[in-house]
Amino acid sequence: MNRPLTAGLLAVSLILGACSALPPTRPTAWSAPEVLVAPSSFNGVHGLAVDAKGRLLAGSVLGSSLWEVDRKTGAAKILVGGPEGQADDIAVGPKGELAWTNYLMGMIRYRESDDAPLRVLAKDLSGINSLDFDRRNGKLYASQVFLGDALWEIDVTGKAPPRLIKKDLGGLNGFEVGPDGMIYGPLWFKGQVVKVDPANGDAVVINSEFQVPAAANLDGKGGLWVVDTKSGELSRVDLASGRKTVVKKLKPSLDNLAVAPDGTVYISNMADNSIEAYTPSNGELRLLTGGKLAVPAGLKIDGNDLWVTDVFGFRRVDVKTGNVQDIFRMQASDLEYPFAIGMSASHFALSSWFTGTVQLVERSTLKTSAILHGLTTPFDAIPMADGSVIYAEIATGSIKRASGDKFADKKVIAQGLAGPVQMILGKDGAVYVTEAAGKLTRVSLSDGSKTTVADGLALPEGLAQTPWGTFIVAESAAKRLVEINPVDGSRRTVAEQLPIGLAGGPGMPPPYVVTGVAVGENGVIYMSADLNNAIYAIRPQR
Repeated sequence: MNRPLTAGLLAVSLILGACSALPPTRPTAWSAPEVLVAPSSFNGVHGLAVDAKGRLLAGSVLGSSLWEVDRKTGAAKILVGGPEGQADDIAVGPKGELAWTNYLMGMIRYRESDDAPLRVLAKDLSGINSLDFDRRNGKLYASQVFLGDALWEIDVTGKAPPRLIKKDLGGLNGFEVGPDGMIYGPLWFKGQVVKVDPANGDAVVINSEFQVPAAANLDGKGGLWVVDTKSGELSRVDLASGRKTVVKKLKPSLDNLAVAPDGTVYISNMADNSIEAYTPSNGELRLLTGGKLAVPAGLKIDGNDLWVTDVFGFRRVDVKTGNVQDIFRMQASDLEYPFAIGMSASHFALSSWFTGTVQLVERSTLKTSAILHGLTTPFDAIPMADGSVIYAEIATGSIKRASGDKFADKKVIAQGLAGPVQMILGKDGAVYVTEAAGKLTRVSLSDGSKTTVADGLALPEGLAQTPWGTFIVAESAAKRLVEINPVDGSRRTVAEQLPIGLAGGPGMPPPYVVTGVAVGENGVIYMSADLNNAIYAIRPQR
């Protein structure tokens, strides 16, 4: 009896094993979205200031907004919305007036009070970054960094053009004007903290022991607090001697700081949407607000690993636990502000339309193997099995292939696309791409021919294919996910009223931060949400 029973059990086991290996069937419906990674504020947090009312203000460039943060609870709310509120740095004037830098728009905005109208004090200043008032006389100074390198005096009436003080300082980032009228700040590209004379731009080095100093603020006690974005260190520099003391070791990607009247030092970290409060009197460090992600965008999944391009970081999320692990952080690595991700068996391809790059990362080592520079707004890329890379350029409306030595050989696969946003390799070997104008299109890699799978979509972005062959598309303008059957073009809504569709400022591409979509082998859909920086799981019902 034992032998036939054992054989029977073995046969049943083999059958069940074969069935479990089959792709899941198409679900009858979808469950409501579940939070996998919790939301946070800001979309990347940068400049900080404590205003005349004692409010902690925080700026977000990518989020195009200026926020107010409760200094006790960490609760945050938008004070000035987008695009006008886009703020890389914030300055408080002697009468309580506010000014801030619209970094991506090259503008400086100003208002005398909460009820006063907004005014533009200067424009056409690419990469306008930091600014501060001379509280003795109300003069306003501002610097360009990254997209320019200069220090300016800004007319607060807005009638006179900015006065150029000096060019090529070395990246004068988050600075402060002292009670002596001198400008104290970091030179990002020189690893120095300096004192600058606003009359002529002459700089005196105070300390040269930093890796990448991002911001500096005076404490009114003969010291200068400095954050180093690469090392993640909060330091205090004695102005008289220039001696540097590392006070706290934090995470890299620090961006700015502000010293409150009570001496509390507030520090922002763009990769975690975090603001921490440090109390010098007792050394206490408190997390005021923060998140596990900064600005989650493109997604790809392999088993339990969800790979996330987080704009200020590259992360791996365990879909079983929601645990988030850093792979790269901005400024502490060679990361290039990634907005999308492609994946092959051997590589990741991280795309950044902002920097015009595709960064290839080896999956075995999680190290960069190559970076393709000089591309025209690459919104997505796929590393191919033959070592080449195909990438979609939204500005040229084309999909191209880069191959050969240093990927110098570039050929057009398809053109005439109306804003290609996200791509995947379909199960049939063709490329499927969403077009911002409202299409899902199939592109043959052999001849570049295009076939419309679906049209009339509302700004489609993220794209993934299900195990049963349909496509999941994020329609960001409609704030929903839709499932599309490629056989007949039929579609059904997966989820709606979703926190997606972050708008960019003037001159930004309409997709801006893409809504990432990935589908696991079990049919669970994962979606990034650019309005609240969360990741959601949507489970199939059968």
